Amino acid sequence: MSEHVIRPEAPEDFPAIRTVQLAAFGEDRVADGVDRIRESWIYRPATSLVAVSDGDVVGHVMITGCTVTSDAGERTVAMLTPLGVLPEHQRRGIGSALVRAALAGAEAAGEPFVVLEGSPAYYGALGFVPARDHGIEMQLPDWAPAEAGQVYLLPAHDPADPTLHGRITYPPVYG
Repeated sequence: MSEHVIRPEAPEDFPAIRTVQLAAFGEDRVADGVDRIRESWIYRPATSLVAVSDGDVVGHVMITGCTVTSDAGERTVAMLTPLGVLPEHQRRGIGSALVRAALAGAEAAGEPFVVLEGSPAYYGALGFVPARDHGIEMQLPDWAPAEAGQVYLLPAHDPADPTLHGRITYPPVYG
């Protein structure tokens, strides 16, 4: 098994990233979303990462922005989406390594937490917990269980901060 290197994405990686997301999700929606993210205010190049193996991009993850709205107002927070790994490279720890690297980048940026919609089993093993347990409401697709709305608390998280509790809203880029 070859080693992989995780690094920030670069413009020359964009075609390979699209290939990864198409292969991982089996349709254009996520790959098209990545393109729209890069053109919007939620794009964070420092936490848009690729995994490279033998010179080829085999995985990709992004930490972007979304909004939490509460009685205390609106606040931009970090969101992990999407995570994709080429099917032939899955189950080798690449996805979890990408998530850990993205979380480290969010922590370095002083983020209080990272939210996501995803598999409770997969992301739970990486330290994510149900968002609702921390006063964070997420509107999930009909197919998703309530536990799919998750949060990873970072050291800058202050549970007493009222701006960190409320409803997550997604930017229009997510359609």
